[in-house]
Amino acid sequence: MMELSEDQLDMLCRLLPDEPARPKGGRPRTDKRKAIAGIFWILDNGAKWEDLPSEFGTKSSVHRAFQRWVNLGAFEQLLAEVGAMVEERGGFKLYECFIDGTFSKAKGGGDGIGGTKAGKGVKIMIMVDARGLPVAVNTGSASPHESKLVEPLFDFMVTVDFPERLVGDKAYDSDKLDETLAGLGVDMISPHRSNRKPGNRTQDGRKLRRYKRRWTVERTIGWLQNYRRLCIRWEKSTAMFQGFVNLTCSILLMKQVLG
Repeated sequence: MMELSEDQLDMLCRLLPDEPARPKGGRPRTDKRKAIAGIFWILDNGAKWEDLPSEFGTKSSVHRAFQRWVNLGAFEQLLAEVGAMVEERGGFKLYECFIDGTFSKAKGGGDGIGGTKAGKGVKIMIMVDARGLPVAVNTGSASPHESKLVEPLFDFMVTVDFPERLVGDKAYDSDKLDETLAGLGVDMISPHRSNRKPGNRTQDGRKLRRYKRRWTVERTIGWLQNYRRLCIRWEKSTAMFQGFVNLTCSILLMKQVLG
């Protein structure tokens, strides 16, 4: 079982918004530090909220804190702020980025789910830099082809600049995608699919040498899958699941900031 370090907890407490004061009284405010630790426990173990140990507070108060932060867009803002810290320290290597998606089966139903041969679920799309640090992440229906999920990912960049080169597998072999990314100043590199005609090849051997380092994004996806709550989507809400994804990527980037 993984645990947050005291430094990570301190940073999360500082960056996530406090619960608003209640001038007319009411139930006591949730212990912020315990709530964050409890949310992380759910993320790490993939357990149901009802199984949350009492040491983190009541399950209702921790779940309520998570919902409030999701509704405020706090985890998206958290990822952006930690990403900015990494960028300020020159941590991102954008000369070469990698992209891939991973499937999460949806057990609880809800919005934003798509059908595939593997069943109904969602796709986590992630872009990482040359060292495997997340620079953009998004979730959505698993039905669309991955090549159609690349352009929307650029709306979730935590960096100011776009990558110089983006490397993906055969799923991203698309002339339309190449043209779209070229308009953004990004060179899309991916092996050709077997059904491409010899006279219509656009990639050369020099560019494709970079494909050998595609393990970089596969390793990062492995890091994501260490957090069991991301392997199966139990949330009925896409926003709630995205909250867990953004929190996970923020924690990965915190390791770069904190050393």
